[in-house]
Amino acid sequence: MTLRIKSAITDCSLSTPFLVIDQERAAENYRNFSDKFKNAQVFYAVKANPHSDVLSRLALEGASFDCASFNEICMVIASGGEINKISFGSTIKKSSDIAKAFQLGVRHFAFDALEELDKIAKCAPASNVMCRILVNNLGKGSEWPLSRKFGCDAIMAIELLAKAASLGLKPRGISFHVGSQQLSVSAWDAAIAQAKYIFDELSSQDIKLDTLNLGGGFPTNFGNGRPPELRLYAQEIQNSLTKYFNNEIPKLIAEPGRAIVGDAGLIVGEVILVARKSETDRYRWIFLDVGRFNGLAETEGEAIKYHISVPGLENEICEKAIIAGPTCDSVDTLYERTPVEMPINLRSGDKVWVHATGAYTSTYSSVGFNGFTPLNVYSVEEVIRSKYSLLETG
Repeated sequence: MTLRIKSAITDCSLSTPFLVIDQERAAENYRNFSDKFKNAQVFYAVKANPHSDVLSRLALEGASFDCASFNEICMVIASGGEINKISFGSTIKKSSDIAKAFQLGVRHFAFDALEELDKIAKCAPASNVMCRILVNNLGKGSEWPLSRKFGCDAIMAIELLAKAASLGLKPRGISFHVGSQQLSVSAWDAAIAQAKYIFDELSSQDIKLDTLNLGGGFPTNFGNGRPPELRLYAQEIQNSLTKYFNNEIPKLIAEPGRAIVGDAGLIVGEVILVARKSETDRYRWIFLDVGRFNGLAETEGEAIKYHISVPGLENEICEKAIIAGPTCDSVDTLYERTPVEMPINLRSGDKVWVHATGAYTSTYSSVGFNGFTPLNVYSVEEVIRSKYSLLETG
C-alpha cells in the first residue's frame, strides 16, 4: 500500500467495497520497468486497469498501450494516448472492430488464425501484424496460467506470416505470453528459442521479421512473499536473447499490466458476518462484502493469494479462517483450502484491506450479480475530495 493510498483511506466514509488507485505509483512502476527493459517499447496492458487517471498518467509518461477491444482503444484515445502507440493485441476481434480501429489510425494488429488474418487484410489493409504463438501450455511457474485459447504452434505461425505477406500486410514478428504473475525468471527462454526458429524459417523465404513481443506475465508483490526482482527478469531475458539471436536481437516489445498497476491499488471492504458451521468447527467463516463476483475473480482455485489486513487490529491475536464473499453462490468462496490468519476478535462492520488489487479486479467485477453493484473505483484524489466534501456539508 502506498502512503498516498493510506492517507486517502484513513477516516474515509465511502461505502464499501471500493478500489482506490494511486496513478503516481503506476507511473513510478512504468518508469522502473522502462529502466530495466531499456531496449523494449512498453505497451501497458489496458485490460489490467483502464481507469482514466491511470491511462492519462501513463500517456504523460510516453507509454504505448496494448488494447484487447475497440472500447479500450477509445478509452486510451480519450485519456490522451497517441494513436500510433496503440496495438490491437487481442487475437479474437470482430471485423467491424478491426475496421473501426483502422479508421481511427490503429496500424498494429495481432492474430493467431487464418480467418483472423483474412479479416485484418480486408479491414485494415497494409497494417503491421504479429502472430501469437503457443508457449508454456501448462503455465509452469505462473500463479495465473494461460490456456490454449490463444496462440498457434510454430509451423502454423510460419505459414500464417508468409500468408500475411501475400495478402499485402506487413508481417513484423512473433508475440507470446508465458503466464500471468510468472515467478520463474527463466520462463521466457523456451519461447525466445521458438521465436528464433520462426524468424530463421521465414528469413529463408525472404520474409524478414524485425519484432519480438515478450508479452506480459511480469509479477507484482502481493505481500505474501516477494517475487524475484524485475532486474533479474530483464537479465535472464537478455541472456536468452543473446544466446539465440546473438548480435541480431530484434526490436522488443513488452506488455506489462499487473507489474504496472498491481500494487497501485487497494480494495477497502467490510466484514458482513463471522460464523462457524458447528461448535466443533475448526475454522471460522468470515464473509466480506467483496468477493469473486465483484472484483476478486482471480481467487478462483485460490490461484492469486491477496494479503488481507484489518486496520486497527494489526497487533491482535490471529487464527486461521475461511474467507468468502457476499453472494448466494457457493463458488464465491475465496480461501478455504488455504485459510487466512485473521484477528480472533473480528466482528461484522470491521473494515478490511485487500492489498495489491490494482490489476484485474474492477474489470472482472460483474454488472450486478445478486443485485450487488459493480466495484466502485476511485483515484486517491477522488477519495480525498470525498472527505473534504463531507466536512463542508457537515
